[in-house]
Amino acid sequence: MTDSVFDTIVVVDWSAASAPSPARPSADAIWIGVAGADERVEYFRTRAAAEAALVALMAAERAAGRRVLVGFDFALGYPAGFAALLTGQARARAVWAWMAGRIVDDAQNRNNRFAVAEGINRAFGGAGPFWGRPAGLDLPALPATKAVDYAALGLAERRAVERVVPRAQPVWKLYTTGSVGSQVLMGLPMVHRLAQGAGVAVWPFDPVAGAGVVLAEIYPSLLAPHVAAEGGIRDAAQVRLLSRALWRLRQAGQLATLLTVPGDVPPEEGWILGAGHEAALRAVAA
Repeated sequence: MTDSVFDTIVVVDWSAASAPSPARPSADAIWIGVAGADERVEYFRTRAAAEAALVALMAAERAAGRRVLVGFDFALGYPAGFAALLTGQARARAVWAWMAGRIVDDAQNRNNRFAVAEGINRAFGGAGPFWGRPAGLDLPALPATKAVDYAALGLAERRAVERVVPRAQPVWKLYTTGSVGSQVLMGLPMVHRLAQGAGVAVWPFDPVAGAGVVLAEIYPSLLAPHVAAEGGIRDAAQVRLLSRALWRLRQAGQLATLLTVPGDVPPEEGWILGAGHEAALRAVAA
């Protein structure tokens, strides 16, 4: 088994919604695309339902002797220095565990992500690093708009990979158009739970050789031109096209190239699978 041979590719478009998504499949909800022996796209109204489906899918694939790559469309790490300031350990896993112990997320998507972010800001002196919230929330230490001096906090606004992929939003932005920070807060506790499973590795933080399930960060907008041409619900198109593209690269023996990280990237920050390899992904996405 080589590091890049997977039998099933799964791509997850996550959501930080605070209520169940509409019963009718809709945008800005959770979508999961699967490619491999078969190809399908599924819609989920709540994070709890989607996580349960992922657990069942991973278990079924492993029981059938198949190796699985699961990509999530949110950052698995923060800019260098944050983990140590928050947890005392310069490790992404320490942040996942910290979040899992504090984020409350019920079966109807009700959650406390903005309050947790404000608590972190207070611990950092009340000046960030997080920003963005609904106007009606009374959280004085969480500014509604960006008013953060990251240099004063000793943090970068962007991870190294977000400088390579400038369209990717900073992880600190929790609200308004294009924000991904809330998805990170609501996704990391799930990654923490999934990573406890036997034979599960999280790339690029863990060695992936021999792991039956590999979790990774993905960015579907690497295929933005193809998604725009596809039409329909953008989230559904994203997971279908990216899972298919990764599967085709796997079939062509080219997926290993994507499982590399530049040597100067702080290990705690992580990396987007496929960053810098957009041409290869787009060539097989049609």
